[in-house]
Amino acid sequence: MIGLYAKAAAGAVLPRAKSLPDTVLSRSVTPSVGHLADYSAVCGFPLSDVLPPTFPHVLAFPLQIELMASRSFPLALPGLVHVANTITVRRAIGLGEQLDVRVHAERFAAHARGAQVDLVSSISAAGSVVWEGRSTYLARGAQAPTGVAGELPEVAVPEGAASAVWRLPGDLGRRYAAVSGDVNPIHLNPVTAKAFGFPRTIAHGMWTAAHALASLQGRVPEALTYTVQFRKPLLLPSTVELATEQADGGWNLAVRNRKGSVHVAGAVHPA
Repeated sequence: MIGLYAKAAAGAVLPRAKSLPDTVLSRSVTPSVGHLADYSAVCGFPLSDVLPPTFPHVLAFPLQIELMASRSFPLALPGLVHVANTITVRRAIGLGEQLDVRVHAERFAAHARGAQVDLVSSISAAGSVVWEGRSTYLARGAQAPTGVAGELPEVAVPEGAASAVWRLPGDLGRRYAAVSGDVNPIHLNPVTAKAFGFPRTIAHGMWTAAHALASLQGRVPEALTYTVQFRKPLLLPSTVELATEQADGGWNLAVRNRKGSVHVAGAVHPA
């Protein structure tokens, strides 16, 4: 992953394709106990022989980066902002299952602030799709050839009292990077974060989404759809609040700072 990020940084100023490639990347993987244990410890999930709903994202993420690091991809990876994510778990996924992972890109379109694109992941076991993910990225100031970007998934933001308070350490970005492979410099070191315009390191959006979902363990079904919007960057270290509320047979949640600004808003519903 470090090599892919380096490749993407080196090629960021070079001419790029004008449209999305029709590339489909794939890999087969059987998650290891050690990887799952490390991920669960960082994100707050109990150790189990069933994968947490957000864990398959880290299995697909290397393929996303490989696709976006290629010069055949129209947007330069440095500067892409992860603005939304939707995960659908079709059934519980066991630790020992061999998983076939596929990733492609679609919905490259103009946005009021630049260009937007989706990286779509599909994970199958024994020939059946068991997990799907859609990661939406925004490239500020970029151009897309045609179309208008779709609206981000609708999520309601709870406004009640906090159900938990999180005190997040400054090294959280490095710890999550070690288990996710997401070694984007904005998460690793205050110096590199400042180079990209942040006052200090920021938490990974997918860590925040995972930790919020972990707080609902035992209260959500195994087959679910989890939608999140990433709003205000969560600087590290920080103290933030989690608010949750039941809604429409599922849950709405928000991670916010003490002033009420929302970092992540999400919704969980049965699939």
